[in-house]
Formats: sequence, structure tokens, C-alpha cells
Amino acid sequence: MKVMIRKNAQGVLSAYVPKKDLEEPIVAMAQPDMWGGLVTLANGWQLELPTLPADTALPITVEARRLASSVEQE
Repeated sequence: MKVMIRKNAQGVLSAYVPKKDLEEPIVAMAQPDMWGGLVTLANGWQLELPTLPADTALPITVEARRLASSVEQE
């Protein structure tokens, strides 16, 4: 799914999913530079982001994969 990653004036990273009209702050990252790992949004969604250079300019739209939560799999 297409996801826009951006940083606001306070330095908070957020992810916007246009198809869902959803914007949530990123609350956890598996990789220190975010790219190439999992990020967790405030609503509990986990997204797998592509591998990009650490100095990638924001905002940027990337193709991310949403991982299903255990609640959804039951």
C-alpha cells in the first residue's frame, strides 16, 4: 500500500495512508533510521518499510506492507 511518511514541525514522524484516509504518529521503529524495518503506528498497525538511505528527504511516499495483527487473524 502507498504510505506517505512525514515529519511535523515538532519532529514527530507520522504515516498517512491515502486509501484509508488515515494519519497516525509513528510510535516505534525496529531500525534506528526507520528504513528497511518495521514501524508501529499509534493505532497499533505495523508497517514494513522499504530499505532507503538514512538521509532520505521527507515527506516521501513509499510502498509499504501492513502486517496483520493477531486480533485480525482470529
